[in-house]
Amino acid sequence: MQQIITLLFFTFGAAFLASLPPGLLNLNAAKASVEKGKANGVMFGLGVAVAVMMQTYVAVRIAKYILRNQHVIEVLLQIAIVLFFVLAIFFFIKGRKQRHREIVLVEGKKRNSFSRGVFLALINLLAIPYYSGLNTVFHGQGFMTYALEDEIVFILAAGGGTFLAMYLYVFYFDKMEQKTSAFSKNSNYILSALMVLLFIITCIRFFNH
Repeated sequence: MQQIITLLFFTFGAAFLASLPPGLLNLNAAKASVEKGKANGVMFGLGVAVAVMMQTYVAVRIAKYILRNQHVIEVLLQIAIVLFFVLAIFFFIKGRKQRHREIVLVEGKKRNSFSRGVFLALINLLAIPYYSGLNTVFHGQGFMTYALEDEIVFILAAGGGTFLAMYLYVFYFDKMEQKTSAFSKNSNYILSALMVLLFIITCIRFFNH
């Protein structure tokens, strides 16, 4: 039982801390909350959490294989480089189109917010090597095994920690009513800049790999 609690605590904390810095997913959660209402932001965060649990399941399954075959990580990084570059251009163009528009808060479809959360989280391919590495470290420390209950706890804790970070962004920006309009107009530029930063970081990681 102590081992399960330790695994739950560290996995939840690692997922929460990884999702806390401003990035594509949490800023989109805040953006959904600002533009479509808090409920849509929460649904977006839930979609992200579900996608992270799917990625974590894959990460656990291929953890040993990734460690023995470094070319798998190289392929994932190559794909991530292309995606971040395309997304940077996409958000910049979207920001230019939105700059001269009047921002109106509307209640969007919660199902669409959930699907968008799942999609954006799934294209974040760096999550798989991250949770594979985390799984390997925990296994080396002795509190992560490949028993079914450990895998379930690991996957659920990763999703739970991610959702908590998403919810905090939704709650925080939802309360900043006086800054809602400014955030809505500039959020796409912020996301584009973050994509450029992630593109640079991923390139550095790839060429130093």
